[in-house]
This record gives sequence, C-alpha cells and structure tokens, in this order.
Amino acid sequence: MVTSAIRTDPRVADVRVSSTTLTVMLRDGREISTPLDWFPKLKAADAGDRAIWEPAAAGHGIHWPRIDEDLSIEGLLQGSRAPQARN
Repeated sequence: MVTSAIRTDPRVADVRVSSTTLTVMLRDGREISTPLDWFPKLKAADAGDRAIWEPAAAGHGIHWPRIDEDLSIEGLLQGSRAPQARN
C-alpha cells in the first residue's frame, strides 16, 4: 500500500477583507475565514487601507502598513481574536 504525506504550507497566498469578514487563503489551498469584528483595528480602517497588505514573517503573518496591523497565520488557525481595548 502506497501512501503519500499530505504537505501543508500555512503561508499566506492572498487576503480578502469585506465589510464583515476577513478571509485568508493559504498556499496549500486552505482558507481561513473569521468575522471582521474579531479585529477592531481592521474593522475601523477604510476599505482602501484594508486592501493594502503584505506578507510578513516569511509568509507566516500579514501586515497592513497603512494601519500598522499585524496578524499571524498561527493565531488565525487557532481562532485567536485581537486583544480588545479596555476603557
């Protein structure tokens, strides 16, 4: 019996941000989709600023330079939300 190992590549390939959802496509074909409410800084930014992103940490993170926001792929895979601001 021949089996082949499944190869995962959890680096970012593309990012889409709608008014309600953050969707991250990984190089291995997986998609991570989370409510935009989980990331208040992204939600507060305008669509133009959310559209400008770049891979960070060799593709294991995402950086939005116009709003100085960073998210890790590991955190997204774990379902981690951004820390909430305290009043």
